[in-house]
Amino acid sequence: MNGLDQGQLALLKSILQQRLDALSGAAQPQAAGEHDLPVSEVETSPADKATVRLLNDLALGAAGHNAAQMQVLRRTLEKFDDQTYGLCEECGSDIGFSRLQARPEARLCITCQTRAEKR
Repeated sequence: MNGLDQGQLALLKSILQQRLDALSGAAQPQAAGEHDLPVSEVETSPADKATVRLLNDLALGAAGHNAAQMQVLRRTLEKFDDQTYGLCEECGSDIGFSRLQARPEARLCITCQTRAEKR
């Protein structure tokens, strides 16, 4: 698979699963009324309506971000099954354990990530 031992793999998989579970738990209330807005508009002043719209926009943006994060975490967890977790998607080298501890969902090694950020 890569240069990680079984203990390191178990730790990283646990961290990823905990993050996914936390995001899934946060998404549960939204699933009940998926099209309901977090804050309902009422007959008030234009400033209050603007605040309500801003709060709803922020909540919907956060929900979209959470959904994208959940997708990344699921894809990362799938890599454990096909034994590609911890391998750089660009060059195929091992991603260091310290990098994976900081970002368990990392797809690129430090060298390839640095190169990608410079582009």
